[in-house]
Amino acid sequence: MVFFETLSDFIAQGGPVIPVILLLALALWTLVAERYLFFRWIYPHLRRQWLAHWRQRGDKRSWYAHRVREALISQARQRMGKTLPLIKTLVSLNPLLGLLGTVTGMIHMFDAMAVFGTGNPRAMATHISHATLPTLAGMTIAIAGLYFSQRLEQRVEAETRQLSDSLHFD
Repeated sequence: MVFFETLSDFIAQGGPVIPVILLLALALWTLVAERYLFFRWIYPHLRRQWLAHWRQRGDKRSWYAHRVREALISQARQRMGKTLPLIKTLVSLNPLLGLLGTVTGMIHMFDAMAVFGTGNPRAMATHISHATLPTLAGMTIAIAGLYFSQRLEQRVEAETRQLSDSLHFD
């Protein structure tokens, strides 16, 4: 219960951009989880299919066989990296939205200063701290998302190499 109150306060203090950042974060983590589940449950089955397709070929040395092998590897790479461009886009958008939220928060602070004056430094500090919350949220999500997107990209490369090595020319 305290978590939801804290989250609600954070959203209220951070301004209108925070819900958008949180929505993008939800989409990002859903896609990351989907890729990990893909590698855990779906990819092993697909890998067995690709290997079986290659093993059942009688001819593995001709020019045509090499093109079939390349097509299998390309198909595997495409399936494994299916959502990586979208994940990378969401990672890139979060800090930009955070900066947008900070700029709009600073504009509101300057508007308040114009109306009420600059005589209250405590009020100014409160506005500035609230204005920087979207950047904090955007950067935090982007840093964590960058880590997982890199891990997924490395996994795609490693699995592609391993599949390529498994498709022997005999």
